Amino acid sequence: MGEAGPHRLKILMDAGPWLAVPPRGYGGLENVVATLTTELRRRGHEVVLATVEESRQPADGRVWAFRRGQFERLGEPYPDVTGVAHAHEQMVLHEARTHAAQGKPFDLVHTHVQVVGPAVLAGLGPDGPPVLHTLHWDLRRNADFYATFDGRGRVFFAGVSESQISRAPAALRRQTLGAVPLAVPIPAAEPLPRTARGDFVLVLSRLCAAKGIDIAIRACRTAGIPLVLAGPVAGRPDRAALDAALADPAGPVRTHPDVGWFLEHVAPHLDGDGVRWIGTVSGARKEDLLRRARAALFPVRWAEPGGTAVCEALAAGTPVVAMARGCLPSLVDPGVTGFLTADEQEFTAALQRLGELDPRDCAAAARHRFAPSVMGRAYEVLYREVLRRTTPRRAPRILTDSVVAQT
Repeated sequence: MGEAGPHRLKILMDAGPWLAVPPRGYGGLENVVATLTTELRRRGHEVVLATVEESRQPADGRVWAFRRGQFERLGEPYPDVTGVAHAHEQMVLHEARTHAAQGKPFDLVHTHVQVVGPAVLAGLGPDGPPVLHTLHWDLRRNADFYATFDGRGRVFFAGVSESQISRAPAALRRQTLGAVPLAVPIPAAEPLPRTARGDFVLVLSRLCAAKGIDIAIRACRTAGIPLVLAGPVAGRPDRAALDAALADPAGPVRTHPDVGWFLEHVAPHLDGDGVRWIGTVSGARKEDLLRRARAALFPVRWAEPGGTAVCEALAAGTPVVAMARGCLPSLVDPGVTGFLTADEQEFTAALQRLGELDPRDCAAAARHRFAPSVMGRAYEVLYREVLRRTTPRRAPRILTDSVVAQT
């Protein structure tokens, strides 16, 4: 841990009840929280993590309302799942109030829980710690909430890209302090050169229509390049788990829209050779796949807000081929770290140009732009602004420029 000195902040990091931190497989938000928690502690701050019991992320304390991640429950009917996030946030409220009662209050709560986080934590009122909420999603989701929510000078927001914030409702933009691009751990090893890589390209994401998986399949078929699909379907980590869920006649997965789409548009093309679905990957297996892939594909149909997997690919020295939507133009340097395309025809053509890209350039860009120190420094600036706006009398003890400059 770095030197804390008088500038040490006590942060309640609210990851939510859905997946462990770090996740065992899919989990972009939880990977971000793991990276940020590690970096903030390295920079000398105290971080208590609100998560699920099965999390293994090192922190200065961990609290939970659920033993295991509740991600698979998201496919259940709304009346059966609506209380999950609220139960978790009640635990977060209790933790904040308990520390305050003990005379050891948190300086702020940093929540990553969509809608319920800011809504419930606003109830802490002026006597509780202020709140910063990171927006990890397409803001068309729950637009009514974001268009009307008033944090009353105690709840503030951060985006994950300027593109995301530009599409936010006016009320949300007024309460947003800035955008902090995502970060990922940077591998110590040098990236494999093109000549040492496999013949396959990789999709690392949920398998659903918004991620354009069918576009990747058609493009790779046309280009004659093997495609590996790594990610879950409706929260099910692999084919065995999906088949088991489908075997239950009353199971909610049968009506999940991602499952119907997968069975129609993806499953018929899985041949174990040209197109393979290997399920969710994590840890050393994910690192190995990224390191050996010729490219990572992002043929998205939606305005991608943050792009964690894009950063992971570039950190491994793996070029990116993507649709120019959402945050992707801000992450990919065309002709250097990948290609940005406007439609399926351009996307397919770009697969024939992978030999023009140098993995070393990809890794160098990631070290400069997506290192944990970059994200940690940026959040320190936002934390300082939150505290300046809410507790100006405490400004001398919080972050100074010298702390923000630490790496």
